Amino acid sequence: MTVTEFTPVASLIGGALIGAASVMLMAIKGRIAGVSGIAVRLFPPYDDGELAGRAAFVAGLVIAPIIATLVTGQAPAQTIEAGGALLVVAGLLVGFGSVWGNGCTSGHGVCGLSRLSVRSMVAVLTFMGTAMVTVLLVRHLP
Repeated sequence: MTVTEFTPVASLIGGALIGAASVMLMAIKGRIAGVSGIAVRLFPPYDDGELAGRAAFVAGLVIAPIIATLVTGQAPAQTIEAGGALLVVAGLLVGFGSVWGNGCTSGHGVCGLSRLSVRSMVAVLTFMGTAMVTVLLVRHLP
């Protein structure tokens, strides 16, 4: 069995920051903070004048670990035990799920649930249930 480190303080702070950013984006721009929707709209055709804001949002996702490393003096711990082929397949499945589910975990899980969206509740139950079964099969049964 693989043991995962329990980090309640870091998780609480991270969740609060994600929530605050989502609320700010909704309050200031009237937009949902769904990462897949923001990222896909970085590519043409551009149907509004929001390209700079989208690019800044995605850049923030990339820059955040760098800032965390500079502030704490150590890089965030990451362990990827899968090979390249499995990562590609996993990425394609996540992308397919985001398109098929009309959104991603951030859009449905953070923004959709807070708006009491039934579609988001179904999506979150589906992807969380699938994640739980996957962890059970991959980490605990073999």
